[in-house]
Amino acid sequence: MMKFALGQRWISDSESDLGLGTIVGIEGRMLTLLFPASGETRLYATAEAPLTRVQFNPGDTIKSAEGFSLVVDTIEEKNDTLIYHGHRTDNGEAVSLRETFLDHFISFNQPQDRLFAGQIDRFEWFTLRYHSWQHIHRQQQNPFRGLSGGRVSLIPHQLYIADEVAKRHAPRVLLSDEVGLGKTIEAGLIIHQQLIAGLAQRVLVVVPESLMHQWLVEMLRRFNLKFAIFDEERCTEAKADGGNPFESEQLVLTSLEFFSRKKSWHEAATEAHWDLLVVDEAHHLQWSEENPSTEYQRIEALAQDTPGVILLTATPDQLGHESHFARLRLLDPNRFYDYQAFLQEELQYKEIADLAKQVLADDALTADVAKALQQRIAETDISKELALLQQAGNSEEKTAAQQSVIRQLLDRHGTGRILFRNSRSAIKGFPKRQAHLLPLTLPEQYQNAIKVQQAFNGSQSDLQKASAQLFPERIFQEFEGSKSSWWQFDPRVELLIERIKTNKYKKFLVICAHADTAIALEEAVRVKEGIRAAVFHEGMSIVERDKAAAYFAQDDNSAQALICSEIGSEGRNFQFAHHLVLFDLPLNPDLLEQRIGRLDRIGQQHDIQIHLPYFTNHPQQILLDWYHQGLQALEQTSQTGRAVYEEVKDELLAQLAAKEADQTAVAALISKTHQLNQALKQKLEQGRDKLLEINSAGAGRAEQIAAAIAAQDDETTLPLYMIKAWDILGINQDDRSDTSIVLTPSEQTQGHYPGLEDDGVSVTFDRKTALAQEDIQFLSWDHPMVQGTLDIVTNDSMGNSSAAILFNKQLPVGSFFVEFIYVAEASAPAELQLGRYLPPTPIRLLLEKTGKNLAPNVPFDNFNRQLKPVGRQTAAKLVGALQSTIHPLIAKAEAYATAQLAQIQQDAQHKMTEALQAQISRLTALRAINPAVRPEEIAHLQQMQTELADYIGKARLKFDAIRVIVASHE
Repeated sequence: MMKFALGQRWISDSESDLGLGTIVGIEGRMLTLLFPASGETRLYATAEAPLTRVQFNPGDTIKSAEGFSLVVDTIEEKNDTLIYHGHRTDNGEAVSLRETFLDHFISFNQPQDRLFAGQIDRFEWFTLRYHSWQHIHRQQQNPFRGLSGGRVSLIPHQLYIADEVAKRHAPRVLLSDEVGLGKTIEAGLIIHQQLIAGLAQRVLVVVPESLMHQWLVEMLRRFNLKFAIFDEERCTEAKADGGNPFESEQLVLTSLEFFSRKKSWHEAATEAHWDLLVVDEAHHLQWSEENPSTEYQRIEALAQDTPGVILLTATPDQLGHESHFARLRLLDPNRFYDYQAFLQEELQYKEIADLAKQVLADDALTADVAKALQQRIAETDISKELALLQQAGNSEEKTAAQQSVIRQLLDRHGTGRILFRNSRSAIKGFPKRQAHLLPLTLPEQYQNAIKVQQAFNGSQSDLQKASAQLFPERIFQEFEGSKSSWWQFDPRVELLIERIKTNKYKKFLVICAHADTAIALEEAVRVKEGIRAAVFHEGMSIVERDKAAAYFAQDDNSAQALICSEIGSEGRNFQFAHHLVLFDLPLNPDLLEQRIGRLDRIGQQHDIQIHLPYFTNHPQQILLDWYHQGLQALEQTSQTGRAVYEEVKDELLAQLAAKEADQTAVAALISKTHQLNQALKQKLEQGRDKLLEINSAGAGRAEQIAAAIAAQDDETTLPLYMIKAWDILGINQDDRSDTSIVLTPSEQTQGHYPGLEDDGVSVTFDRKTALAQEDIQFLSWDHPMVQGTLDIVTNDSMGNSSAAILFNKQLPVGSFFVEFIYVAEASAPAELQLGRYLPPTPIRLLLEKTGKNLAPNVPFDNFNRQLKPVGRQTAAKLVGALQSTIHPLIAKAEAYATAQLAQIQQDAQHKMTEALQAQISRLTALRAINPAVRPEEIAHLQQMQTELADYIGKARLKFDAIRVIVASHE
């Protein structure tokens, strides 16, 4: 039973930030405490007050309310209050200090202070704290940190490119994979990894206006990166607050059109400092030496002042080699200064490409090829590898030799360090496409509406007429109003319903051009047949779209169909479905490829069934035939569609706009389109750079990265840690499914928990679940919720003072041990990535009463399982009784930890020097034969090595936690 008296000093267990409290009133069973430091008063019941008495011990240094400090010699108790006798630290004067006059601002954050003040935490908090430090130590050295945490499938070539690029200082690269191979994901992985590693802090992404929403969603949903969209409205509002608007956010997303239209906003963006510039659809940047476009000049100005630049384009350079050179010029104007010189240099790459083909061939290398290889890789001894390659047959050793030689050839390849391109022909894993053409007769209602519309709009352009003709339901709606009932007679609706009913256990993605069409179709399938469908369009908020996508994605009680406007062809991953209904067709071939690309993706398990209802003898049939027979864009990937469209668009639009199409002209148009398409595809195939594709696909390393991350995914360490942390932090957990959990705050949740709103959040540790259901957060070691949990546990005092009972009849009753956790840590600018060499390193010591350290022979987890918790009051008494013997052990523990710190620093210096010197040596050697290696990369590594050595030398110890363990037989 606690004994209370006026003037005693106590601290609140639940509100330690109140400072030191003084008992100012005792009435019956109630107790009044004043906390002078915070000016707060609290009323407690004496029987169960959550308070700890503040009692110092001989040898402690304490501070008085008057400002002087004294070292305690003896302690006297008078009228249930304490008087500390000792001598002042400033002048040595002997003084006495009543506890009532202790400094009100004394706080107990240090482990030993909290322990001796009786602020002893729950048993499991100490365990969680130590495990948190172990996880931080491990993850900061994880080679895939920042790479494994994205909500993405583990596609080897994407992971390889991101891993290769993101580790560089200020990477400047061109990502030019073909459509559907995931350039946006590659860029997102690079951005994410650069931010997580501290290599970048401010990122500017510039994209066409039509892709702004896709990028916003992709970055948030896949990588938890919250970009701010900057347009005219946002910039004007930010400018009103003063300063440069572009300096108000770290992650900014804007459009190329915005910068092209508004020179003043572009200048403001250029004046702001960026670490990384990302430009999507970079083929829109037209360039010639005499007349570079406005768009090109805007990006060029940004690229000159930004260390890291990533350009994305799916348009191969063979469709405009000069423009390809211009994009490389943006990345490195010193290296790519003259187009003719670039063409001459490219001719020299052919020999290297031919050598690479010989190395990869199954046949044994000839002596001539081996000699040529040794000459090309003269600065390295590859005789052992060449001996293996000259043998017939295949073996693991020969495969390793092939990869080694190929890697060295790739290093010497001219643009291999700055250009990455993968093609579908080189990357396996794509499904087939099967087109189901479904001809229908144009209803009389539409025929009449079209006649009236044509009579009123004779002066429109071919593009306007064609755009109207392709959507007869919208023409009908113009005359009938928004409440028109076109879906009651449109045969495409009945056909859609029939297809869905026939495949009642299959999911259908339905895409149409306009939001009002999608809304009407959802109503139609629901009213006519009670089919469960979700609608998805640009008029909905991101949260509403998420809910619709989740309703479609889940297995039980879900929508069988998701009916999207054109926005459904952007950004979302619906590869769990393989039935696609194209209710209409877009004029833009790239947009058609994007629509099909929602399902036609790496990882799709089934062939894509594309259902195409269309009206015969109508512009819809002309456009369908042009796509199917001319471009072959329905059952094959169309790389050349946009280029062909630009060539024949006037003829195509004229036929689509005509009141009656000229069938002879249409046939000629389709024949011309087919010939153009075949010629361009042949040109692309001839121009394929096989060596570049080998480099971009990873030459064997890509599969190793994917396998390593998959193995990390299978580990149970993270879920076990987070579930334990949620239990301790008071977060409610309810199963949503076998692989997902719903988290909600409880009454025990203290403060704001990162990523948790009042209405809860769904999470999963399973990548497959996260990919299928985008409303569920995918938790990895990189996720903000996990990082926030580690910060909460290690930055607060929670768990740094603890006690436990060890039931062991082999030990005398009353024997005790003291467990210490120190952390070796050093501070450095984030971009130096000090954590790769010297992360915060927990040092555990287990001292028995003589001061011997038992930790090397007594592992933490084994020991911890033998311990039992002890009540706080009992723990305080045990610590109080042992205090005089614990004090000298603290000094011994610090000596042990200091010795270990020296070894940790030595190991870190060795690891850092070895890693960076290897990179410096490699790049220096490459620089002599490959000008794509920039001198500033080497200089940066050298400077980095010098600075890291200094910071590692300044590493220090932090006393982080203490636990007292007492042996018992009961």
